[in-house]
Amino acid sequence: MNENDSVGWTRFDYRASDGLALAGRYYGRDSVPADSDALPVICLPGLTRNSADFHELALHLSQHADRKRRVLCLDFRGRGMSAHDRNWENYNPLTEADDTINGMAAAGIEHAAFIGTSRGGLVMMAIAAMRPAVMKAIVLNDIGPEIDGRGLVRIKTYIERGADHPNWSSAVAALKAAGQSQFPALDDSDWARQARLIFEERGGKIVRRYDPAILNTLKAINLDNPLPSLWPQFNGFSKMPTLAIRGGLSDLLSVEVFGKMASTSPLLRQITVKDQGHAPDLGMSGLPQKIAAFLASADKGH
Repeated sequence: MNENDSVGWTRFDYRASDGLALAGRYYGRDSVPADSDALPVICLPGLTRNSADFHELALHLSQHADRKRRVLCLDFRGRGMSAHDRNWENYNPLTEADDTINGMAAAGIEHAAFIGTSRGGLVMMAIAAMRPAVMKAIVLNDIGPEIDGRGLVRIKTYIERGADHPNWSSAVAALKAAGQSQFPALDDSDWARQARLIFEERGGKIVRRYDPAILNTLKAINLDNPLPSLWPQFNGFSKMPTLAIRGGLSDLLSVEVFGKMASTSPLLRQITVKDQGHAPDLGMSGLPQKIAAFLASADKGH
């Protein structure tokens, strides 16, 4: 964690239904009144990512000049500040959806706008089936009801090759080599920043901020077979204001599926982020401002 990343939030600790210790970042916890009419926001990260991914966005939303809002960014079990699970099979969207609902209850949040990157969006689809009343607005970051197998193969290969590093230079170089085709516009300082979101220094090494056992969940998927469609789950958002974001170079969310999403969801708006792949950085490309404007419009309808 760098110095700039340590400001603007407090650590939020809670327990899962099975007792596992979970955590996240709470922005605006003390500065935004609990009775504010601005929807609180729940941010859910990607498969091996963590709450730090949302830092710039969460700062913008919680410190907005016109509409400050509470922002709760959660670390799924086995990621970031949350404890690892001894049973890797619990690293699944249904368990993570239940964890998220417990986090909301612990924070005293009855309903919220949800922002989910990749895996976070899948967890949101599960919540829409389990507890739709808690969801008032949706932001999906490079995820849809059909997943392109090419992207999943790339992610699986990247995680399989993922390892601890002797120093930060090694970690940055490995991350850049794996992701440059998806993010050709990032410079060395951007890659260094990304590395500090994914790794941390511990015991003299640069180590991953997630449980390596998460890879087992990908090994269990037979990529020779078509991946299951999630259209019924996605349709759970049909009556909610929804903003769908796609990286213009994404290999996980295809242009075709992105277009079909718009035709099946009347309340859906779309943004394509140029020169970014899977998944767009929500702190760049003017996205904090665009998401803030979307949430302000969603406030009027809840």
